[in-house]
Parts: sequence; structure tokens; C-alpha cells
Amino acid sequence: MSPILVRPVREQLEHDRIIRQLQAKFRRKYEVGINPGAEQAVPVGIGPAAIYPDVVLMALDRGRKVQCVVEVETGESVNHLEALAEWSHLSRVRVPFHLYVPAGMVDVARRLSEDNNIYVSEIWSYHPVGDQMRFTMVYRNKEAPPPPPKKAPVKEQKPKVVAKPAVKPAPKKAPAPAAKKKAAKQPAKKKKK
Repeated sequence: MSPILVRPVREQLEHDRIIRQLQAKFRRKYEVGINPGAEQAVPVGIGPAAIYPDVVLMALDRGRKVQCVVEVETGESVNHLEALAEWSHLSRVRVPFHLYVPAGMVDVARRLSEDNNIYVSEIWSYHPVGDQMRFTMVYRNKEAPPPPPKKAPVKEQKPKVVAKPAVKPAPKKAPAPAAKKKAAKQPAKKKKK
């Protein structure tokens, strides 16, 4: 859920209308999943780490691999809190992140993304023309996306080898005192010449 707890009704309607127009715009190239309002129908990721961008563009083949995530902001929601709470998470997804903002908020969105080290692939502006919205790309990031954060290397747990105490050979027993006496009593043999 967005840090903006309650968007003004007029802005929420505009937000959801833009999401539906983007769905129609991208329908030919992608399978489009949307999360208008408080809906959480199409996640990116699994489990508690799942995030719900406004528009999720997926490949048309059976794998349905995510190709791009889109976040739509209104005049009220282009702010520091929104950037840290949503944009920063979306920029870490391993697919392009596109941001759609009102025409008058482009500079603010760029400054927020640069100040907070948020990688945005493209920033688009929108403005109404009659009952339709017109979309204009105003910024494309020429830098390569930052590498994904490395996971800490998992050290293999080798079974601990318990050192056995070295077995010392038993000391040779000294000949019994009686054997010494017998050896002493026997006369030495004389050598024959």
C-alpha cells in the first residue's frame, strides 16, 4: 500500500483511469496486469517480499516473464516518502522500472530519484487532452542498471573432524629381574679358534 493513506478522490479516479489507459496501450505487445486503487491482483515476487506496482508488463509466451514494471503517480504522490517506500523497491526488481508523473512534476521526480539513488529506466509525463491522457517520455536513463545485490556467500558446512588422541605404542617392558639374573648366570661362550 502506498504511504499516501488516502488520495483525494479526484486524484484516485485519475490515477486508476491512467492505469487502465496504459493497460489498453500495452495490450498488443504484452500481457498486462494492473493493480488499480487498493487492489493487489498482480504481484512481482513471492511471499512477504511481493510488491504490487500499478502496471506489470509480462511476455506473451507461456512463461509470462515480467518485462517491465510501471508506477503511476499523481501530483500528491510525487514526494520523498513515496520515493523511499515504493520507487526504491521497484527499482531493485531485475526489470526496467518506468515512472509516470504529471507534466508539472517531472523535475521533482528526477530530483527525488537521483537524491535517493533510485534507478528509474524511464520517466514519462502525462497531461489531459480532452478526455484522453497524452504520454510523453521525458527521461531515459542511459546508464546500465545497478547490479543486483549480492547474497552473502553460503559457506559449506564441513563435518567437523574430531581429532582422536594419538595412540602411543606401549613402552617395551623391561625384562623381569629374574630374567636378568638368568642371563647374568650363564657363562659367556668361548669362541673356538
